[in-house]
Amino acid sequence: MAFESLIRQYDKQVMQLAFSLVNDTQDAQDIYQEVFVRVFRNLKRFQFRSQFSTWLYRVVVNYCINFNKKKQRAKFYSLNGENENGEASWSAKLKGLEISPEDSALNRELSAKIENAIAQLSPQQKTVFVLRHYQGLKLQEIAKILKCSEGTVKNYLFRATQKMQSLLKEYSKI
Repeated sequence: MAFESLIRQYDKQVMQLAFSLVNDTQDAQDIYQEVFVRVFRNLKRFQFRSQFSTWLYRVVVNYCINFNKKKQRAKFYSLNGENENGEASWSAKLKGLEISPEDSALNRELSAKIENAIAQLSPQQKTVFVLRHYQGLKLQEIAKILKCSEGTVKNYLFRATQKMQSLLKEYSKI
């Protein structure tokens, strides 16, 4: 089936983008499933004015923004306020080359600092930063996804980069 091949083609990108925007594995998996259900239901609405990936990423970004807003409201009304799950980062869960325990500890520390810095960006800055640096999209593609001008995307990216540099300045000397 054609839809199955679309899922296979964009499987990892959707999961990585969702995780990058919500920073929780379980939430990212739920979003991943919901996004593909929505895409399947609304596939007839796709008008081929842009690439399919642009449309799909827009669905993911919109869903994540709405999800984060709902989660923030729920966090505000939470009785116990415990929303930290202590999970390892997405990058830490990826299997890779063997590294020393010291390097592993440094990588975990740096990954946590980067994730914390990204979490401090505004929703627009975070979205642009993730789409550019984690998904490798061009500014023009990001502008289409966000339905804004390239200049606006450049501004968000510039401000996000400045804030990231400020938050991570202790690591810039490495």
